[in-house]
Amino acid sequence: MIELGSNRYGKSGIRLVKVQRNASTHTVRDLTVAVALEGDFRAAHVEGDNANVIATDTMKNTVHAFAREHLTGSIERFGQVLARHFVAFEQVDRATVSLDEHRWVRIPTADGPAPDAFLRSGDFTRTAVVASTAAGEALEAGIRDLVVMKTGHSAFEGFPRDAYTTLPETGDRIMATRLTASWAYGGAADLDHDASFDAIGATLLDVFAEHDSRSVQASAWIVGRAILERHPEVQRIHLVLPNLHHWLVDLSPYGQQNRNEIFTATTEPHGLIEATVRRGS
Repeated sequence: MIELGSNRYGKSGIRLVKVQRNASTHTVRDLTVAVALEGDFRAAHVEGDNANVIATDTMKNTVHAFAREHLTGSIERFGQVLARHFVAFEQVDRATVSLDEHRWVRIPTADGPAPDAFLRSGDFTRTAVVASTAAGEALEAGIRDLVVMKTGHSAFEGFPRDAYTTLPETGDRIMATRLTASWAYGGAADLDHDASFDAIGATLLDVFAEHDSRSVQASAWIVGRAILERHPEVQRIHLVLPNLHHWLVDLSPYGQQNRNEIFTATTEPHGLIEATVRRGS
């Protein structure tokens, strides 16, 4: 017997830029949005019947039309409005809205930050995913491509060695990563997502800077545990930490010593460490 398995469809890469024009300053909101629907779409696949298919172009138009009224606060709130709109269709069982917010900062001038000129900031991307069903809603927030480095208080020692192990042990190394983190919130309906995001980001950076890292795995645990301890609204956090290696350069051909000062940076191949830290039952 041949049957249709799980399926979903939607619109990805919906680009949205909103300029909020106040009397003296402008604000730029720059988003990339994806919408995905699951539900009663069997007939479209096996019978070619599109009666239940909400056009993906309609999804794009809805994102743009809703932005004027509803993109006034956090991306999480905007995602909730969109997900609830799509899950209200009878044939939709689950609507998932994923949002990336790209940062623009005011250009500094001699007279202070420019009121209507901006510089694209590539320091990180803020993310959110909202999944709505008839039974409720799940919300995740996060941060992607946050590049951080420790030049001290970082080591990697005591690992097993075999015939193929060439990596030397070190108690003093550079540890750098392009960090991605996503965290799931509990059921606080009135949560200030902007304030929570800022606070969690501050905790992440503070703990990363201050802790002693025995490995990237240990760092993931220490950072994740601190976020759950300091932010009760977070139920779990998933961390992705590619190890952006910095290798000591051999300066002996030039008659020089390298006292842990000169490195070559590589992005591939890289170690990839992932961990989820969650509250126990």
